[in-house]
Amino acid sequence: MKFHIVSTKEVLVSHSGLALAGTLLQGTKIRQRLNRRKREGGPPVIADADNLLAMIGLLCMGKSDFEAVRAFEDESNEFFRLALGLKRVPSEATLRQRLDRLGAEDAAAGESELPVRTILLEESAEMVRRHAPKLTPCWKDWIPLDVDVSPMDNSNSRKEGVGYTYKGMDGYAPNLAYLGQEGYMVNNQLRPGTQHSQCGTPAFLEETLRLARRITAGRLLVRLDAGFDDVANVRVFRQKVHGPVDWIIKRNLRKESLTEWFEEACAHGEPVACRAGKEIWIGDAWRERDNRLERVVVQAIRRETTADGQALLVPDLEIQTFWTSLKPSQVSASQVVELYHDHGTSEQFHSEFKTDMDLERVPSGKFATNALVLECGLVAYNVLRLCGQESLRQDRALPPEEKMPVRRKVRRRRLRSVIQDMVYLACRLTRHAGRWRLAFWKNNPWRPVWQRVYERFLAPGRSGLLPASVPR
Repeated sequence: MKFHIVSTKEVLVSHSGLALAGTLLQGTKIRQRLNRRKREGGPPVIADADNLLAMIGLLCMGKSDFEAVRAFEDESNEFFRLALGLKRVPSEATLRQRLDRLGAEDAAAGESELPVRTILLEESAEMVRRHAPKLTPCWKDWIPLDVDVSPMDNSNSRKEGVGYTYKGMDGYAPNLAYLGQEGYMVNNQLRPGTQHSQCGTPAFLEETLRLARRITAGRLLVRLDAGFDDVANVRVFRQKVHGPVDWIIKRNLRKESLTEWFEEACAHGEPVACRAGKEIWIGDAWRERDNRLERVVVQAIRRETTADGQALLVPDLEIQTFWTSLKPSQVSASQVVELYHDHGTSEQFHSEFKTDMDLERVPSGKFATNALVLECGLVAYNVLRLCGQESLRQDRALPPEEKMPVRRKVRRRRLRSVIQDMVYLACRLTRHAGRWRLAFWKNNPWRPVWQRVYERFLAPGRSGLLPASVPR
């Protein structure tokens, strides 16, 4: 088939999903709180809020480079400005320079000043609280709060703060925190690549718990890997300033004897059924720490043969131990091990944040600017996650002929799928009787759920765009 290419004067939009993002963002107080900040030299021509919201809008489309805003500078391309509620779309230079200035101000902010970081994190938490369909617990009524370091590869660059990470490449080592089985991002913090996982973590955990309490009053289960095996973290949880908090922290065995741990597991634990040539024991132990007796769950594995039957000259011992505040009467040792292994789901969230949103290589050479971009990314991440989760909820209420074209049931939509199916959904932008309209092809399989999600997000407030419609 040979197509004949023609041009049209109609305004066609390939990224209608920005209307969903804009509706969520206009329901926050980001603009109002930024406008209240003290600023030398009077108000700028393009407000700080317009620059930050423009950056968040770009990230919602999976574009992290400042130059991506060039496509929307033309006044004839009004949808980007209308959807995000901007008074003016900043140029590439303005966007870069303004984020440089805001990032530098945040880095030098004193106790009496309100950083932009605080505004973005708090408003993102409030947005999730208002719009999240639900937070799925990981066990009974415990809601998981997963905290981890995930290195970002920025090799072959001279960006400030780039260093040799524990993954064996040059980059950054940010701290990331997610809430619920759905994986809403609560907090993030850009850190130099050479920084150890534990450095600065108690303050990060304190801030993360405070933000998590803006979203839910439920019981939290914090899950940390062995890089965070430090009593200072446990002291943060024991303060109970932010309500009931339990934890599972993988222990760093350091120079402890694996043989002694295996013998203790065999003496006090229970065997787990497995293949021939392999033993698994799971049980409880108790160790004194910080002048308290704490529960330690141990999983001991002894292999005499490999999975394909090859005999080992020396038996292989694998020991995993976990500090936990969960009582044996509440959660069994085997269930504690399963709950920690479920912590590995956060690796998927890391992938979505860094890959789907193109944030693996941050755009600036300045550390403070990249930190601010990462915080804008947190807001965009939650916008996309809310769109995905709400689409699942609305899909259940649609008649069979209008349901999403998804073959199997899922409990969470990947951000890449949300961007492809809901953000990059083509439509026609028209203006009639002083009102803007979006017109979709009536046979588009994503139109029914897109419209329902938009109307759901629109319910608490108002928008300058009418709900999606189809041409008659």
